[in-house]
Amino acid sequence: MTIGFPSRTAVSACATCVAGLLALAPAAAVARTGTDPGAPGGVRAAAPQPALLYRSGTQVRPRAGAPRIPAVSALSWLVADARTGEVLAAHDAHRRLPPASTLKTLFALTVLPALPSGIRHEVTEAELAGIGPGSSLVGVAEGRTYQIADLWRGVFLNSGNDAVHVLAALTGGWRNAAVRMQAKARTLGARDTQVRSPDGYDTPGQVSSAYDLAVFGRAGLRDADFSRYCATAEAMFPGAGDRPYGIRNTNRLLTGADGVKPYPGLIGVKNGYTSNAGNTLVAAAHRGGRTLVVTVMNPQAGGGFTVYEETRALLDWGFGAAGRVDPVGSLDALRVKPVSARLPGGAAVLAPEGDPPARPGWPGTGAIAAAAGLGAGAVALALRFALGRPGRS
Repeated sequence: MTIGFPSRTAVSACATCVAGLLALAPAAAVARTGTDPGAPGGVRAAAPQPALLYRSGTQVRPRAGAPRIPAVSALSWLVADARTGEVLAAHDAHRRLPPASTLKTLFALTVLPALPSGIRHEVTEAELAGIGPGSSLVGVAEGRTYQIADLWRGVFLNSGNDAVHVLAALTGGWRNAAVRMQAKARTLGARDTQVRSPDGYDTPGQVSSAYDLAVFGRAGLRDADFSRYCATAEAMFPGAGDRPYGIRNTNRLLTGADGVKPYPGLIGVKNGYTSNAGNTLVAAAHRGGRTLVVTVMNPQAGGGFTVYEETRALLDWGFGAAGRVDPVGSLDALRVKPVSARLPGGAAVLAPEGDPPARPGWPGTGAIAAAAGLGAGAVALALRFALGRPGRS
């Protein structure tokens, strides 16, 4: 591996990305350097207790003149204000379902901070081992050298499980990535998520929810790198013999591919599909000074593009409902925050900001603290490994 830090190249969707970041600026433009609305002293969404979102069926609190919720066939969906975290409406928000590649949003939130984008790395055979049959691939090849930024574009645009495997290997390995993702989910208040395969590949026991995926999408918009990658429509990817080839974002609501009309003001985020999960999508869009994040999981009507049309309908409803509905919950309601107590070794004991109804299998605060401490240590070790590992250009 050789290390370099070239200037970042411009991407086709940079204007859209900047618009999204500006929309979130009052809360925090970049999570790594700014404040977090979910942290003590930050902006707080005035919303009912989180238990409302655990009720089955559609939850909405319309005022006079509010538009009607569109007909949506998805098993679960959610519409939220990305700046305040207020949930405007939802259907079975905490229903646990397979997430497919939308789980890559959590992978990115966990791993992006560990690897500077300019690092160059020669891929080994071992790093590509264990990719599930039928996985989506971007074309990462053994013996070829890539910048970390190339690999992330492979993750966000082509949903490349091969790129995920390499990035996970560089930051402590496959299982370590899953453990750290689990800890990250808990600190964000995403308690429905169970990580088994960091790339979102169908694996027994791997689930998330519309609520959790909206939490991940919202958190990603506060990170400059995440925002830039998820908003990129097209890019060039390194090929054999220094001949790059074009790749295109599979989020058709962003690109307008295959006859799907692009959504005005769309910032991006992530789509996914597996035979078990069906079609899933986390999307964010900006209009009239507001940024909305919408999750749609597994539509039951229509074909493979229904997920885009149902997302479009929910985005339209959300922008039309501005100031005409009361929130039914908050994406901040279940966040975990450090408190004064400390475990041996200095790890903070983490406590939830709002307690949901009891659910079997949820870890207690001690387990969350241990996982969070492990994740922080793993990131630090992985970074030292990545920066100090001998290698070839």
